[in-house]
Parts: sequence; C-alpha cells; structure tokens
Amino acid sequence: QVQLVESGGGLVRPGGSLRLSCEVSGTFLNIYSMGWYRQAPGKERELVATISSDATKNPKDPMEGRFTISMDNAKNTVYLQMDSLKPEDTAVYYCNVALEAVAVPGYNADYVYWGQGTQVTVSS
Repeated sequence: QVQLVESGGGLVRPGGSLRLSCEVSGTFLNIYSMGWYRQAPGKERELVATISSDATKNPKDPMEGRFTISMDNAKNTVYLQMDSLKPEDTAVYYCNVALEAVAVPGYNADYVYWGQGTQVTVSS
C-alpha cells in the first residue's frame, strides 16, 4: 500500500553532481522521517543521511558537506543533492521512510519502507 519511487541515479565523472529523488505514495497517516542509505559492492549498507518532518537532519553535513538532504513535505518527496562526487561514492542508493499508518481499524502502527535502489556510478 506504500510505494517508494526513486530516480536520478546514473553515471557521472569524478567531481560531478547528481540529484536523487524519492517519492512516497499510498495510504498512510504521517511521515516521521525519510532518508538515504547506500551499499557498495562487498560492503554493508550504510547511512548517508536522514531528515525528519521537522527538518532535523542526521548528520548535519553528510559526506564532509558534499551531500545535502532535503524534503518536500507537500510532495512526500526526499532529495539528495550530491556534489563533488568521488569514485568511492559509487554504490546503490536506497531511499527509506518511517511513517505511521492504520494497521487495523482503530489501531495505528509505525512502519519502515525501502525503495528498490538506484545505481550511482562515479567513474572517468
């Protein structure tokens, strides 16, 4: 009932920029936070950044200030602006959302959903 659609990945040269987007759609009551994680080949998935509905960011300056996370509450969309990209940023980037939805009539619950992932490749 909740879908996450990611876009914006691709191939970019070192020093270049990309902007990832992730839109949440479906039936839910409230979004607590959204975020981005990434997983490089042979490595574990790691946190890039999260942002809550009150715009609190964690961490405040992801990737030494090269990345910026933002959220459009009206569009239920989170963005990740990635600048000064390095080859070590190459990974599959996953969108994540924590939200509240109706579990059964009269009872709400918290859920976490993941996007399908979008490939970011930084190479010359």
